[in-house]
Amino acid sequence: MNKPADITPAFGSCPLPITDHKEVVLPHGSGGKLSQQLIQKMILPSFKNELLQPLHDGAIFSIGNTRLAFSTDSFVVSPLFFPGGDIGDLAINGTVNDLAMCGAKPLYLSAAFIIEEGLPMDDLWRVIQSMRRAADRAGVALVTGDTKVVDRGKGDKLFINTSGIGLVHDGVNIQPTRATPGDKVIVSGHIAVHGIAIMSVREGLEFETEIASDTAPLNGLTEAILAVCPDIHVLRDPTRGGVTSALSEIAEAAHVGIRLEESRIPISEEVKGACEILGLDPLYVANEGKLIAIVPADSTEAVLAAMRAHPLGKDAAIIGEVVTDHPRFVTMKTRVGGTRVVDMLSGEQLPRIC
Repeated sequence: MNKPADITPAFGSCPLPITDHKEVVLPHGSGGKLSQQLIQKMILPSFKNELLQPLHDGAIFSIGNTRLAFSTDSFVVSPLFFPGGDIGDLAINGTVNDLAMCGAKPLYLSAAFIIEEGLPMDDLWRVIQSMRRAADRAGVALVTGDTKVVDRGKGDKLFINTSGIGLVHDGVNIQPTRATPGDKVIVSGHIAVHGIAIMSVREGLEFETEIASDTAPLNGLTEAILAVCPDIHVLRDPTRGGVTSALSEIAEAAHVGIRLEESRIPISEEVKGACEILGLDPLYVANEGKLIAIVPADSTEAVLAAMRAHPLGKDAAIIGEVVTDHPRFVTMKTRVGGTRVVDMLSGEQLPRIC
């Protein structure tokens, strides 16, 4: 494909501006450009090592002949309870999914609670029971943890950190750097559902059909994928920053271009309508029960069939491909036939989303 004329300026020699901040701002936690700057300018230089360097969903390492994946995540979602889920199952599913994106079978989790004084005990019990059910569903055990209580007004009800460890399958090598020209990009279902479920509560929006979060453990779906294609190149769950930010990170890591087809991206009519009302682009809205698979071309149909046979992948679709053109950028062919750059999120569309 020749470089589209209308996006050429984006690939010129003019560098993107780097904004320096004297204080942390909400977009530093968005999963977009400011998050990346925080990681690249402060965290990586301070802790740089071969396990951290790939910036995968988790660290993959060996102990003897056993390959393990280790991941951690923190959850600060507001409100605590939302259509389709709550902070409890979100915390379990989030870490289970990060391990699954490494090609690992999740085994054990930890949980740390930071509780604000005054949180109703019934709410805490409801969250804990939700976590128990989510762990049972994912087939993992919560084996250690911590609890802290902060003064009233010094927190926001409840924050949860979960960490997890899992066993990486033999022969599996899932890394963002493995995206290769010719690979197909598959998404497991309708995007932007979780973020819009949260916003519908915050904004008091009502729809003919309730939009419920898609939070779910994806380890069963990844097992189905790996059963038919152990050589999956990349897996990613597009949480903060949505599909666009996830794909932008992959394109940057692998030094490849990614070209999307807008007409192929599955978005429900309810989510489209909500995004129009709220002025949001669904490509940047968080997901909590969807994954992106970057698959060798000759395995695409087998992977797609395996995903569609699983309840969490029944609406899976091929939405694009990895290309040699415009390396490190994601572009999209629009419904009207034009091409535009789909850049990483630069601000904060939806704060406190997970």
